[in-house]
Amino acid sequence: MTGTGETDEQPSLADIRRSWTEILFSRKMLACVFLGFSSGLPLYVLISLVPAWLRSNDVDLATIGLFALVGLPYTWKFLWSPLMDRYKLPFLGRRRGWALLVQLVLLISIGVLGGFNPATSLQSIVAVVFIVALFSASQDIVIDAYRRELLADDELGTGTSIFVNAYRLSGLVPGALALILADHQPWSVVFWVTGGFMLIGIATTMLIKEVSDDALAPHTLREAVVDPFVEFFSRDGGLKTGLAILAFLFLYKLGDNMATALATPFYIDMGYSLTEIGSVAKVAGLWASIAGGVLGGIIMLKVSINRALWLFGFVQLGTIVPYIWLSQAGHSLPGLFVVVSGEYLGVGLGTIALTAFMARETSKAFTATQFALFSSFIAVPRTLANASTGFIVDAVGWTQFFILCAFIAIPGMLLLFKVAPWTEKPPVEAPPAPAPRVP
Repeated sequence: MTGTGETDEQPSLADIRRSWTEILFSRKMLACVFLGFSSGLPLYVLISLVPAWLRSNDVDLATIGLFALVGLPYTWKFLWSPLMDRYKLPFLGRRRGWALLVQLVLLISIGVLGGFNPATSLQSIVAVVFIVALFSASQDIVIDAYRRELLADDELGTGTSIFVNAYRLSGLVPGALALILADHQPWSVVFWVTGGFMLIGIATTMLIKEVSDDALAPHTLREAVVDPFVEFFSRDGGLKTGLAILAFLFLYKLGDNMATALATPFYIDMGYSLTEIGSVAKVAGLWASIAGGVLGGIIMLKVSINRALWLFGFVQLGTIVPYIWLSQAGHSLPGLFVVVSGEYLGVGLGTIALTAFMARETSKAFTATQFALFSSFIAVPRTLANASTGFIVDAVGWTQFFILCAFIAIPGMLLLFKVAPWTEKPPVEAPPAPAPRVP
């Protein structure tokens, strides 16, 4: 079930060289860099900076784990993504208008977080963190849509790779720079400095051109809300295959998502200082995930998406195991660097394959809403499932927790037999999407 109908013809070596020269060094790719950075920053604030801040203020692990629930907007963003397709604000155009609004809210909401005291203001912190998650998810919707409309078909692969790596690069700010700064400055300063990096996205939004075509946009709420779902579940295999794909998106990265959900509190409990975490663990995770993304792209030039999902899935599962050793070894900077590097190498490989799979399963007629639906299912393990991780660690300890994560990674691999078998069938053309209606 692919729904793309694309041919398998490969360009000549001369065409490849020409395309890299013309595509890579362009204003479009530069926009992908800065938009990727802006899109990733709020998420890393939530999963790296906020847990470190709370744990450093003696908030218990169970409460920190429950903070994952405020990330529910990432899992439900497909519910309001049709509204951002259907309506546009009265400035900057359909995509840039929404982007500017959410980026301004993110800058302010991230900045004010550090002014609260976790010992006395947890309810207020939950409310502000929820606002960050809500507008971060909304930024993802509009930037994903803008990127798809900006890039031509032969630019999608390069643009997506650059975007994803810039997205990960943004993790250096809340996951490394901010943690190091926290050893020398009050948390109020740390959060305002971190939030200030949203100015990169704001400046980019102001400088790029609007590319959305109003004539192709949905003209009724029904077109925006109903048609993308009807198209998805009407493909070859029907409802059963559609549900299998959604289950796969939920389960494929569940194990490694859980293993890294409380990574920063785990490092703190193993005796690492915030500076050691910021300069060793976070840097190791960043370079390894970027290396995994680059390596994954190279490997996928030679193997199909289906086989990449199999190969990279086994790597993901295998790289959880060294965390079991680290939980017993305790404080070891070389061990920390190696274990974290291996884990995030697997994360990078798996993400590239899964992103390619989502792109293959997305209809070009309903990219924004369908991509939001797929990415929402990927975000579910990071919210509902990860909310239980603190309770699990408190009950069984870190070693047994990582063993459990390895076993939880298996069901997603088993679903590959259904949604991405090693021996692939020829692509099947999806039913034609309804033509846009003239208002």
